[in-house]
Amino acid sequence: MLRLLLVHGPNLNRLGSRDRSVYGDVTLEEVVQTLTVRGREMGWEVVAFQSNHEGQLIDWLQAQAAEAQAIIINPGGLAHHSVSLRDALEDTRQPVVEVHISNPSLREPFRHSLITATAAARVIAGQGLEGYLEALEYLAKTAPKPPG
Repeated sequence: MLRLLLVHGPNLNRLGSRDRSVYGDVTLEEVVQTLTVRGREMGWEVVAFQSNHEGQLIDWLQAQAAEAQAIIINPGGLAHHSVSLRDALEDTRQPVVEVHISNPSLREPFRHSLITATAAARVIAGQGLEGYLEALEYLAKTAPKPPG
């Protein structure tokens, strides 16, 4: 099986209860479960991690990336200012898709800049849970397969 890292940043543990008019009703557990099931059907082992702490996200990526073939990340608010997380994503040398449940370009101006997205092959925004599934489909088609 191919290994996919599914990474969630600050406040995403509050999905399902956090501002439903923006983020909808889906919980983080539902996102992880949906991608785990669909990923398995497509030959992916989905390994999920969420933290409200930037350094923990970076440490986890550094520890896990060598054994993975791709990354889906929703960096939350870190997307707008974390050069460190962006650099860690680039350093993994893995294909990255950045997903946002809402569409940052339609929200407050401070959310328009996506620094972490500059390390991603693709950004999918404003599609809720469907955006994660689209990211999985994209990576299934484009991620390099390990030798053997």
